[in-house]
Amino acid sequence: MANNIEQILPPRSPIAIARLDDLSEAIAISQALLEGGITRLEFTLTNADANSVITEVRREFGDRLVVGAGTVLDAEQAHASIDAGAQFLVTPALLPHVITVARERQIPIACGAYTPTEILTAWRLGADLIKVFPASSLGPSYIKDVHGPLPDIPLVPTGGVNVNNCAAFLAAGAYTIAIGSQLVSKEIARKKDWAGLTALARQYIQACS
Repeated sequence: MANNIEQILPPRSPIAIARLDDLSEAIAISQALLEGGITRLEFTLTNADANSVITEVRREFGDRLVVGAGTVLDAEQAHASIDAGAQFLVTPALLPHVITVARERQIPIACGAYTPTEILTAWRLGADLIKVFPASSLGPSYIKDVHGPLPDIPLVPTGGVNVNNCAAFLAAGAYTIAIGSQLVSKEIARKKDWAGLTALARQYIQACS
C-alpha cells in the first residue's frame, strides 16, 4: 500500500467519477463538486481528452482537489495519465500491469475486482484499494461478507452507488465509495446545472459523514 494513500484517498471521502462524452465543462464540474464538499475526482479515459483535462484541472485547483484517472487499461495508459498529473489510478478490472506501474511510480491505485479471488489477488499484487465493481448487483451485504475472511482489504464499491445506499455500503465496512452517473450525470453537464451538482454533492457528503 502506498504510504500516502490516506492523504490522497481518505476513508469515507467520496470519489466522484466523471465519465462523460464531453469534458469541455470540466473546470465548472470540478468547481461545483468542490463547493459541495467533494474533493476527490476521477476522469475516465473513455474520453480521449481525459489526460489533458486532468492537467488543466490540477493547474486550476492545485491542492484543493485530488484528481485521478479512471478506466486505465494498460501500462501505457497508466504512464500517460501519471505524466499528465493524475494523483491516483483506477482500473475497471484486475490488471496486474497497471498495478506494477502504480507501484513503480508510487501512485495510489484502486484496482477493479469482483470475486473474492480477484479481490485477494489484486491486494497481493500491491493494489492500495480494491474497487468492487459493479457493486449494483452485489449490494452492501457483499462488502460485509467479503470482510469476513478478508477483513483488512479496503473495498470501494463502485457502480450503482447512490445517495440512498451509500451509507449502507459504508456501514457494511466499505473504505469509501465512488459515484459516477448518479452524481456527475450527462444530464447535469448538458444543462450546466452547477448549483444542482453542488447540492447533490452535499447530499453525498452528509450521507457519508
